[in-house]
Amino acid sequence: MTLKVSSIRNLGPASDAAFARAGIHSAEQLHKLGPDVAYAKLLASGTRAHFIGYYALVMGLQARPWNDCKGKEKVALRIRFDAIKSEAAAKGPDDDLLPAELGAMLDKIGVRSS
Repeated sequence: MTLKVSSIRNLGPASDAAFARAGIHSAEQLHKLGPDVAYAKLLASGTRAHFIGYYALVMGLQARPWNDCKGKEKVALRIRFDAIKSEAAAKGPDDDLLPAELGAMLDKIGVRSS
């Protein structure tokens, strides 16, 4: 049986749609990828980076409440989040996930090189 992404603690119905845009369609797939790879895929699909969203994901995959993240653990997660965010910014959006019309417009205005 395949479980929805929103079956994971801390993740709601909006998470199903966001992760689907990133190519992640089940809780099992999300667990297998892990929080860092999954979050990088979210960013590549156009989701805006937000630290609370990241650590809520990490906590949820550990079956912990989102606000259970404190102290040194939260500092360590912030370092991981910043690294994921920086790498995603350096790569830019995943072109395979962009609608063709948007990709053409980015090329036309010089944001991407063809």
